[in-house]
Parts: sequence; structure tokens; C-alpha cells
Amino acid sequence: MSFVWGAATAAYQIEGAADEDGRVPSIWDTYSRTPGRVRDGDTGDVATDHYHRWAEDVETMSALGLGAYRFSVAWPRIHDRRGIDFYSRLVDALLERGIAPVATLYHWDLPQSLEDAGGWPERDTAYRFAEYAERIGAALGDRVHTWTTLNEPWCSAFLGYASGVHAPGRTEPAAALAAAHHLNLAHGLAARVLPGRVSVTLNLHHVRGDAEAARKVDAVANRVFLGPMLDGAYPADLLENTAHITDWSFVRDGDEATIAAPLDVLGVNYYTPTLVRPWEGGAPRATADGHGDGTASPWVGCEDVEFVRQPGPYTEMGWSIDPTGLTELLLRLHRDHPSMPVMITENVAAFDDRVDADGRVHDQRRIDYLRDHLAAVGRAMEAGADVRGYFVWSLLDNFEWAHGYSKRFGIVHVDYATQERTWKDSAHWYRDHIATFSRGPSSKPFD
Repeated sequence: MSFVWGAATAAYQIEGAADEDGRVPSIWDTYSRTPGRVRDGDTGDVATDHYHRWAEDVETMSALGLGAYRFSVAWPRIHDRRGIDFYSRLVDALLERGIAPVATLYHWDLPQSLEDAGGWPERDTAYRFAEYAERIGAALGDRVHTWTTLNEPWCSAFLGYASGVHAPGRTEPAAALAAAHHLNLAHGLAARVLPGRVSVTLNLHHVRGDAEAARKVDAVANRVFLGPMLDGAYPADLLENTAHITDWSFVRDGDEATIAAPLDVLGVNYYTPTLVRPWEGGAPRATADGHGDGTASPWVGCEDVEFVRQPGPYTEMGWSIDPTGLTELLLRLHRDHPSMPVMITENVAAFDDRVDADGRVHDQRRIDYLRDHLAAVGRAMEAGADVRGYFVWSLLDNFEWAHGYSKRFGIVHVDYATQERTWKDSAHWYRDHIATFSRGPSSKPFD
């Protein structure tokens, strides 16, 4: 079995050129330009200027030895032919260097005009997404290796419409559940019009702790997407847990069958496990999940669940480092959906990286994180999990959503004042690791 080594990025986080070549505003343009929303008033207006520096970045990918590059197409950019041409040039350059293009259609940058019409809680947004998918599929479909319809729809629905810590910043639990359904529907509609291989990427939560609390969280974190996408139906306990919030009347006859479009591979993003326990009131409920301040929770239907801070060590995001959760999550997917191959489409961590006096970025903690999590993938594969590839997040330091430029996930350091790129030690390590793997089956890439 071939194994693909790659790196991932997202359009709004790296492209910049927010008002160029016919690009229209997205919800993240509006959100980041609203005072108090994003740390330090940062925006993605310039980001890492990938829109102008893409050729340099492709050369970096080639030098790393990547077999694939996972990027996202900015929905607001393809309203103009110049935007489509940008992605066409990018795809051609990747193919010239033997790098497979893996294109994500939605990484959270909904056109603001669609949000003004109601956003993802409205059914029409799913139909507009399918039209967008058909248009970009026609333009690039003969060259894109794999299409990913959505990236982390949990974040789009529940961080965007329940806790409000992501764009568009709404705090409406019923709207969040409607958004989740219409994101699912958008996926199913798009999967039926896209040419070639189709995937979706989910940030599946590996939930530990009290069994009943874990069941409730698993329903709204994982099975709200896995159920209709892979099993053709929403789980009954999810509908029961959220009946006091919505009657789910936005689900129409035939929707679940549409959502269950055939998939070629399932993308999995993993950073840290989740630990829960019952909450019976009293002191403020713990929100150690890092997804809200407790005043507006993304965990719709989990009002009696508390999120517990886990033992360290921690990343700069405050997330515990625990690669065993990745092994257990992959084995859970293998057990529940044995015929569905998976790819790790995001993994790695934010650390406080600095360019030292020697001009290098010595990020040994990220190398340790990489090594340990790749070993976790190896253990899952040895136990039977069908894992087809690994994409490090991220190729470049970038705009980290509500955290602005304060968190660095990249294996390539970016000086935001000059846009100078500097390989971190982790980039050198990843290049050498890929080269070791390419020497053949006698190597042990996960050791």
C-alpha cells in the first residue's frame, strides 16, 4: 500500500490579497475586522501573502519531498475568473513537481453575502455550495487528485453559530444544529457533482471519561457527521439529547440518503483528546476543552457535561499532548467503519517558536510531537487501521483564526513583517523522515 506524505494549509490563513482580483468579502473578513473579535486586531488581509508568493512556497514543498499538498479554495475568490486562474496555476505547478493536489472546497470562508441571507442555518446555502463545487470541479477536476468537500464542519457549525468564537460569531444553539445539517447536506450534494476522488475532513474528538457524559459529547462532536455521512442516518440519541433545542424539522425526506454519498477516503484531524465528566451545577462549569468561556458553549445538548483539563505537557494552545488518543481514535474508526480508509489530514502543534542568533528555529518539541504521533499512527496501522497518508499542519505559520498571529503551527517560520520564510528544525526533520520512508518497505517510517 502506498502512503502519502503531505502538508496542509487553508486559504484565509495564508493567501492574503483579500481585496484583489475580484475576491468578495467572507465571514472571516467581517469577523476579523470587527473590534474585539480577534486577538490584537489581526486580520487575514495579508496573512503570509501566499497569493503572491505561491511559487516560492511550491518550491519549498518540492524541497521537502512532499507527495501531496492539501490546500483550500477560497469560495469568495472564485467569483472572478482571475481567482480560478490562480488555483489553476497552483495545481499545474504542483503537478510539474510530482506533488498531488488535494483541494478542500470549504475551510470556513463563507461569502459574506450568503451569511447575510442566513448562512449555514439556511438550506439554500447548501445548494449554493453545490453550484460552487460544480463550477470549480469543472475548472480543475481533470488535475486535482482528491477533493475534500468540507474541513471540520463541527467548527463551522458549533464554534461559528453556538459559541460564537469563530465567524460569523453567532450564539444560537438551534441555528448551530441546523447549520450542521446543512453542512452535511452541502457535502452530499457536492460529492455527487465533483469529478474524481472525494473526501471530507472531520476533526473527530477522542472523548474519554464518564461513559454517559462521553456518549452525549460523542453524539454532537462526531456522530452528528459520521452518522449521516457513513451510516445514512442521524443517531437517535443525538436527536433525543437535543429535542429541547430543536425538532430537527430542517431534515427533509431524502436528505440523509443524499448526505451518504460514497467517499473514497475519510480525512481525520487530530490534536488532543477530550476528557469529560458529569456536571451537576454549583461552581462554574469547567470549559477546559478550549472552545469557549462557558457563557456560550459549542456543546449543544451537553449542558450537564463538564470538560476537564488533562495532564500536561501542553502546547501553546493549552492542549494536552497525548498521542495515544490518535491510536485509539483510528482504531475506533476501523472498528466502526472497517471498509473506510482514512488519511490524517491535520496534525502537529503550536509552540513558541523564535529565530535564534544562528538564524535557525530550534523547535525540538514539535519534532518530538511529530515523532510520537507518527508512532501512534504506526501502532494503529499494525492493529489493522487502513491509513493512507499523513499531512502535517501546517506548512507555514499563519493566521490562526481568533488567535490571530499569536500561535505558530508551521514547520516553516514566517516573519510577518518581511514575509521571510525560514525552515524550522521540524521541516528538516520531516524532509529527512519522508526520504527515509521513500527508500522502501525495509524502512520503519513510524519508529
